[in-house]
Amino acid sequence: MDLIYLDHNATTPLDPEAFKAMLPWFTERFGNASSAYALGHLSDGAVVAAREQVAALVGCTPAEIVFTSGGTESLNHAVRGTWEAFPTKRHLVTTAVEHPAMRALVLWWKGQGGEVTDLGVDGEGQLDLTALEAAVRPDTALVAVMAANNESGVLFPVAEAAQIARTRGALFLVDATQAMGKVPVNAAAWGADLLCLSGHKFHGPKGTGVLMIRRGVRVKPLLLGGSQERGRRGGTENVPGIVGLGKAAELAVARLPEMDRVRQLRDDMEGRIRAEIPDVRIHGGGTSRLPNTSLVGFMGIEGEALQLKLAERGMCVSTGSACSTGMREPSHVLRAMRVPEAFAQGTVRFSLGRGTTVRDLDPVLALLPALVSTLRDRLSFEPHKR
Repeated sequence: MDLIYLDHNATTPLDPEAFKAMLPWFTERFGNASSAYALGHLSDGAVVAAREQVAALVGCTPAEIVFTSGGTESLNHAVRGTWEAFPTKRHLVTTAVEHPAMRALVLWWKGQGGEVTDLGVDGEGQLDLTALEAAVRPDTALVAVMAANNESGVLFPVAEAAQIARTRGALFLVDATQAMGKVPVNAAAWGADLLCLSGHKFHGPKGTGVLMIRRGVRVKPLLLGGSQERGRRGGTENVPGIVGLGKAAELAVARLPEMDRVRQLRDDMEGRIRAEIPDVRIHGGGTSRLPNTSLVGFMGIEGEALQLKLAERGMCVSTGSACSTGMREPSHVLRAMRVPEAFAQGTVRFSLGRGTTVRDLDPVLALLPALVSTLRDRLSFEPHKR
């Protein structure tokens, strides 16, 4: 059975060029990047080169890059580090649709005695900048928003949000994990003080990530130890992973134009779904989204049941965030968007990649109408006639 992979927001396959670049650093070039001899200098040089590659993708200087184990660590470093660095500011502003990693940090912040303002979104999942401006206070330490939602793909106006935070004297954190490699990212143009990403979301190796810390911003390190990463993250560098991340970043910059083709595929897919299946809703379809993401609500079914039926045929999709898989309740994103229960329960996420083709989508689209009809019959749901 051939695999059809349409869950690139969960993870992406490691690019063969990134894998090839990593191999020598597992074997003959095994030196510690902090060691003061030739073998160590080789590793240190590889880290320096990767830092430049990632900086070019992020839109910052190499000195502002801190290598981490992934997006979750980067978010923890940014949020916890801000808490420790600004003891007189105990207010956090974020949104109700952030990734589960950030939602966990919201609970942590409250547990430390801090206050959190959770901003809602409209029915398309879009952020209200007027509400953001009203929420930021003199004691706000951090404004944290995602560049792109991992479930709906909705893009937030991060540059405008950053201006609001900066005007009020708060740091601005962008979770760019889902945006990276799909749309242009520019930390400097956005006005980000802190920015997070994860390598495995854009064809890099798992277990790699970045926290961009703008020059002049001081947040406390999360991991104490040696002097690695200019004292901002202790621990021996994961040289093979960093090299793979750097190569993936270089490829992401070069291949970003390919996302125009992916957007057209996504739009054509949604057009066919709407034409062939009644009572369908594209969540966030009325606002700016990532070019690869389609969060589709099918009225009258269970999204998990459709996901499993597709999985039986080697077709990989998601019911939302991979970090929330297995939860039968509608996701916090759909609840925040006030999606009607009948559509929320039947929601499935299709997230395409730069390797996705029409040949991948055609079998899925050919099968969907019958699968949805069968699942609706089981629940005695009658679609509205057109």
